[in-house]
Amino acid sequence: MPGIVERRSRIATARADFLRSGRAESTTVPGVVAASWQRSFSAGVDAATSQAAYHEDLDLTGRLMRSAAPVIARLSDDMSEMPLSIVLTDYRARILSRSETDRTIGTLLDKVSLAPGFNYAEGSVGTNGIGTVLESGQPLYIVGPEHFHEQLQPFACAGSPIRDPATGRVEGVLDISCLTEHSSPLMHSLVRSAAHDIERNLLVDRNECQQALFDTFIRLDSRTRGALMAIGGSIVMGNAVAQNLFEPSEQRTIHEHARYLMMGQSNPVDQIELSSGKVVHLRGTRIIVGHDVAGIVVAVQIVSETASLEHRASGRSYRAGETQPASLGAGPAVADLSVASGDGRSLLWHRACSGISDALRDDVALLVMGEAGCGKRSLIADLYRSAVPGGRTMVFASADLDGPRIRDAERALADTVDPTLFLFTNIDRLSIDGVVGLNDFLVGLAASDRPISIAATVSDADLGSGLPFRDLLPHFARAVTVAPLRHRIEDLPLLVAHVIANVTGGRRAVVSPAAMRVISRYPWPRNIRELEEALAVALLKRPVGEIQSEDLPGYCHSGASRLLSVLESGERDMIVAALHDAEGNRVRAAAALGIARSSLYRKLKSFGIDAA
Repeated sequence: MPGIVERRSRIATARADFLRSGRAESTTVPGVVAASWQRSFSAGVDAATSQAAYHEDLDLTGRLMRSAAPVIARLSDDMSEMPLSIVLTDYRARILSRSETDRTIGTLLDKVSLAPGFNYAEGSVGTNGIGTVLESGQPLYIVGPEHFHEQLQPFACAGSPIRDPATGRVEGVLDISCLTEHSSPLMHSLVRSAAHDIERNLLVDRNECQQALFDTFIRLDSRTRGALMAIGGSIVMGNAVAQNLFEPSEQRTIHEHARYLMMGQSNPVDQIELSSGKVVHLRGTRIIVGHDVAGIVVAVQIVSETASLEHRASGRSYRAGETQPASLGAGPAVADLSVASGDGRSLLWHRACSGISDALRDDVALLVMGEAGCGKRSLIADLYRSAVPGGRTMVFASADLDGPRIRDAERALADTVDPTLFLFTNIDRLSIDGVVGLNDFLVGLAASDRPISIAATVSDADLGSGLPFRDLLPHFARAVTVAPLRHRIEDLPLLVAHVIANVTGGRRAVVSPAAMRVISRYPWPRNIRELEEALAVALLKRPVGEIQSEDLPGYCHSGASRLLSVLESGERDMIVAALHDAEGNRVRAAAALGIARSSLYRKLKSFGIDAA
């Protein structure tokens, strides 16, 4: 005991010297404490008067609270003979809960605001067993004069970070506090053990989709020696082999392609070339929970690491992140595509361009699949114009082919002399009569010697249906998929520039980095068509100059996973406008809207609004 008292006395003297000189005695004060004192001093913490800030927007029903509750209850029972307090905080050092075994300790902690709602970040109250744990990322035992703030001198606290076992991210801190005369170094071991118990509970307490994804990843990882990655929702995991084999940029490309394979209907097996020149084979296992696709686990195998310096016009494997080839066969450059199709850098874009170009060059009937609005029609027409100089394109919408209007296509066929592409759009929307008429037309075309090329578009969502258009599929020899915009994030900057140039007609207008971040985060369910509409709205608000994030429609700021009602959409737009007016300050935005901050936070989460 005399040794402990003497040590604390030396640290108290060193603290007083530090407050006067700004330098800590390295031989007396533990390095982690000295570093914390320096950070506290640099952050402007007043060792006598600083107060913890209070917050109302706490998540009191989430996974962390659920996982910690039984551990804290058990710890309270085990330590009932010792006057102490057990505190749980979130990852921002905001106190979520506090339980104590003695009323006196609770009263004393109330005086220093170590209570639910208050923020014990190091930058607010200096060195302590919560904020300093978050800053250092390690369990700590802070006693008496080691605290920066003099009001915390009577206390001893042991804190440990709580990490999500799946992501490694710190979710919060578990802290045990008591008066220094009741403290023991055993508190350090006790809080670490309890934090590990909470982490195990976090592993179990996942929603059904996350748990299914995690279980599949663990099971497959135990059976393979190769690279394995799991992707689903906001979760991305990779085993040690994957981390070692692939650079971060390569991993991102694989993740994005895995998401694309996950949402497809075909077997999730593919081979792609990365920007580094590596050719990798992907074999995926989709995770289905109920009627939902929860995620995908992909085994990744390197096929070749030989980088190709040239792209061939056919049979090529484009690299993610590289620009489109300058020419197609003997035709002119392909890079200058229309606004609707845009230029692109993504792997999926190049694969679609390559597949369509090859089919047009080989003059085989082509079926192009993809979501509505992803640019199928324009892409086909642009690539045909490049592949067949002087050729023309005739477009027939599904509505034009129902009933007697199929005769227009037949008359056009009879009058055709020059190379012509007959492009039939949205054939999945044809009625039975329309399918019969188009079938007769295609049969007649097969017997004709006219210089006609055939292409059609269809929504890939309808491929598994029993719609009448399926009777037309035998007429087509090749199929290509155009990926939705949400799987072509790399293409957005160039695509946005194309759209703006088309709408403005040469006016000086660009998109700010903040607005581009909003554009990149939004999933664009209606694809390019919706992007064009959003930028048109933004250009009405700011016809020249730099488009800001607040110029974009309210829905661009929303990542809601459900369809919002008209009333909810209006409320979302009001919240987005209030946040922009308040320059992102949520307190001011809530006041302007006349709602509590806790209500604003709930609505931000419900509408998927990123107010960062």
